[in-house]
Amino acid sequence: MGVQKPAWLDALYTEKFFVGCSYHENAKKNEKNVCCLDCCVSICPHCIPIHRFHRLLQVRRYVYHDVVRLEDLQKLIDCSNVQAYTINSAKVVFIKKRPQNRQFKGAGNYCTSCDRSLQEPFIHCSLGCKVDYLLKHKKGLTPYLRTCKTLQLSPDFLFPQDMAEDDMMTNETQHSTIVDCSDEPMSDSSGSSGSEINNNMMMMSNNIACSGEIVRKKRSSGHYNVCGRSANKVSHEDIIMASTISSTRRKGIPHRSPLC
Repeated sequence: MGVQKPAWLDALYTEKFFVGCSYHENAKKNEKNVCCLDCCVSICPHCIPIHRFHRLLQVRRYVYHDVVRLEDLQKLIDCSNVQAYTINSAKVVFIKKRPQNRQFKGAGNYCTSCDRSLQEPFIHCSLGCKVDYLLKHKKGLTPYLRTCKTLQLSPDFLFPQDMAEDDMMTNETQHSTIVDCSDEPMSDSSGSSGSEINNNMMMMSNNIACSGEIVRKKRSSGHYNVCGRSANKVSHEDIIMASTISSTRRKGIPHRSPLC
């Protein structure tokens, strides 16, 4: 009599995946989506360093069911006649059976265990259905099991350090557009010093970066408003003129009426 069921296969079928890891309950992204075939337990990405020398099999989700890559599973057991599905350009196989009640059967293939409609030439809808069929109609699983001493995770698997990098990229804020100004001192016709103009230009640049828009639109009172033109189209002359206007509007010498 052959082997009834290897321990790793029983763990893959009975362990719960995509639930929070009790050892890393306070860590982010702690869902258990890996099965350690040597320890026969489900683990999360934060547990991988402890099991790094073990055979690890990644479990994925497809239409609310647990699946594994066909390429990985074939290293462990013969998966012929099991219908596979495609996720992100990779073929996957369902782990557990998916019963489907049908009162009337039409033409076509149906699963040997749960009567689910299948494409030809497949006769099993999941790994569990094939295992049940082999245990019921064959002498055991030994002829179908394959020797696999090492099994690594796929390159697209996200480790905790990769998750941290993704979070940093997500939390990055976009920098505001900064208007470049000349470093050389300048003076205008009103006699304002270069430092005053530079200060005015820096204030205008900050206002532009914060508001995002600027136009020159004169009101009846003679002031200039902010609206209309995009900040990344502001020219150097616009800033100089705005700073000049600001400096010329300073309070000057009061003009008194002539004495009579």
